[in-house]
Amino acid sequence: MKIDLGLMLTGMLAIGFFAQWLAWRVKLPAILFLLLAGILLGPVVHALDPDQLLGPLLMPIVSLSVALILFEGSLTLRFHELSGISHVVRGLVSYGAIIALLMLAAAAHYFAGLGWDIALLFGALTCVTGPTVIVPMLRTLRPNERIANALRWEGIVIDPLGALFAVLIYEAIVSHHEGHAIGVFLHTVVIGVVYGGVAALVLAFLLRRQFIPEYLQNFGTLAIVLLSFTLSNEMAHDSGLLAVTIMGIALCNMRDVHIDDILDFKEHLTVLLVSMLFILLAARLSWPLPPGVLWAGIAIFLAAQFIVRPMTVIVSSFGSSLSWRERALISWVAPRGIVAASVTALFALRLSNLGVSGSEVLVPLVFILIIGTVVFQSATARPLARWLKVAEPEPHGVLIYGSDAVARAIGKALKEVGFHILLADDDWDGIRRGRMEGLNTFFGNPASAHADRNLDLVGIGQMLGLSTHRERNSLACLHYQQELGREKVYRLRNLAPQEVTHRKAFNERLLVPALFEDTMTHARFAELLIRGWRIKSTGLSATFDWPHFIEQYGSTSLLMFGVDEKGALRVAAERRELEPRPGWTVIVLVPPEESAVS
Repeated sequence: MKIDLGLMLTGMLAIGFFAQWLAWRVKLPAILFLLLAGILLGPVVHALDPDQLLGPLLMPIVSLSVALILFEGSLTLRFHELSGISHVVRGLVSYGAIIALLMLAAAAHYFAGLGWDIALLFGALTCVTGPTVIVPMLRTLRPNERIANALRWEGIVIDPLGALFAVLIYEAIVSHHEGHAIGVFLHTVVIGVVYGGVAALVLAFLLRRQFIPEYLQNFGTLAIVLLSFTLSNEMAHDSGLLAVTIMGIALCNMRDVHIDDILDFKEHLTVLLVSMLFILLAARLSWPLPPGVLWAGIAIFLAAQFIVRPMTVIVSSFGSSLSWRERALISWVAPRGIVAASVTALFALRLSNLGVSGSEVLVPLVFILIIGTVVFQSATARPLARWLKVAEPEPHGVLIYGSDAVARAIGKALKEVGFHILLADDDWDGIRRGRMEGLNTFFGNPASAHADRNLDLVGIGQMLGLSTHRERNSLACLHYQQELGREKVYRLRNLAPQEVTHRKAFNERLLVPALFEDTMTHARFAELLIRGWRIKSTGLSATFDWPHFIEQYGSTSLLMFGVDEKGALRVAAERRELEPRPGWTVIVLVPPEESAVS
């Protein structure tokens, strides 16, 4: 049965979305589910044949997609941040990466029988981790701060560096097999560097002078990236990948060039491209694999997991302040990700066209390593972290923006029922009072660059915007929605609904769910505290349930929070009405005893 091209593409889009959603749901890297979906559709049930489906369009689609993925990854390599990373990270992304490259190349040479040229390319492609696989794993792993920072920074920095290594080795292989002299290889490198640098300068000039309106900046960036990629390839074959990598690195290190919106757009576009691309690439795998490839891939995975990574970390962390427990966990976690899979598939396609021996097994070997590291490390890293006693507890802590009487009262009430509370504000008097009342504090705006570097969010799972500054409250809530998730951030209204005119109303995109009942504002809450209302915490039982509580303390009592049987904080907010049950602890604002209605 022949399936329509449009139906197949939309079906892949839906499957890619489901794979990304499933990855978010189970807190695993999406690449795992995308590769498995492609293998299922291609080699297993033979429902998808990318070569037949796309024909001559397959190579251009893969090439342009990989170019955008590399550009997006290279936009994160800011040189000024390298001086702030730890000794162990600098080791992992420099001589540690070279050690890993050489050891992985040796494993591929001896276990899979690859020639040294393809083996070195394999080592360059698989010596990198990356934020797209590390960040989801850290959410599940939850190690201590030092381990998390080391793994996160390693992924951010080594992602574009590994791509650069791979591109250079690939260019050398192509030049050698096409009979080119070293001058041709150097010419290819120079063209890539020049075109990437010039493209970055042109785009930076256009952005600085505001020659491109904001609503066209993402479109213009996309056009310039792909134009530099194709023009560079026209001038020197296969120099385009180097060009876009250099362009991203150069652009993100220029002063006075605002690229945050561009980076957000590229991240969203990359999610779409990765979802479609990996399904296509995995579907091209032949099954059964060539003789010996599966066992060779498993042997390489075991070598990477138990020999290469530990050796790399031992050398890179020599002389650092990390404990042996922290080094052991870092040695265990090194999942491979997007750069390895996408660039491998593109290189394999081109090298097979040149008749390079070993290129036909490059993709299955890399995919086996990706699936092996993601599955094995996801299943074992959390228990290992607990056994080593380097895992953080469940993130049940609460960040509160604000330090006035309302914020402090709510913070103390949550602390009394066992939650870790962090009070953050740039009002020194309020912060001083919070410290005197026994609350952990941070002096500074929690949405500032200073807070990004110095605010310790370990153990923090929710955020409450309780500041008296309406605009700052909104900005801080938006900032922490990205960090903690939309369902974990709430705000206390600064204006009652009837006070919010069209001239005062924020755009819907700038609002997060409001705390408590519709009429409760910050000013009204503060007034009730002055009039003698107090925040009371009470455990509910079968003999003293929520109706009994209301009967005793009055129907005007305001339910604020509930703590369920598992110790999770439930928040009373708009469109989220709580129904307290026996076994819960409720946190309620109750009127003075003489005002209670029986």
